[in-house]
Amino acid sequence: MIFDTDIFIWVQMGNGKAARLIDKSENRYLSIQTYMELLQSAKNKTQHKYVKDFIASYDFMVLPFTENIGHRASIYIEEYTLSSSLRSGDAIIAATAVENNMTLVSSNTKYFKEIKDLKLKAFRP
Repeated sequence: MIFDTDIFIWVQMGNGKAARLIDKSENRYLSIQTYMELLQSAKNKTQHKYVKDFIASYDFMVLPFTENIGHRASIYIEEYTLSSSLRSGDAIIAATAVENNMTLVSSNTKYFKEIKDLKLKAFRP
């Protein structure tokens, strides 16, 4: 399963349900886009270290940005940005999930639900 950025934010805010979801998952993945968003949101070096330590301690695999992911994400922007306000970061995350044949878990399903080839699992905090 690949986790959207919002799941990590729920964990940081103390949401036990999000923490249990991650804890119960055997294989944990995130896109490089999510990794960069998490690091970018850190306010200081301590938070930066917390993000990196959390990712490492739960054995998350960071999936790289590939040419195929970039191509698919650009198609998603063309097809869905007007109808669902899909942003480039979310398109990259969705494309990463599809290219790696994984289910994406997110509480922000409104941005992803129109993408036909995406396997999406809704998280309800």
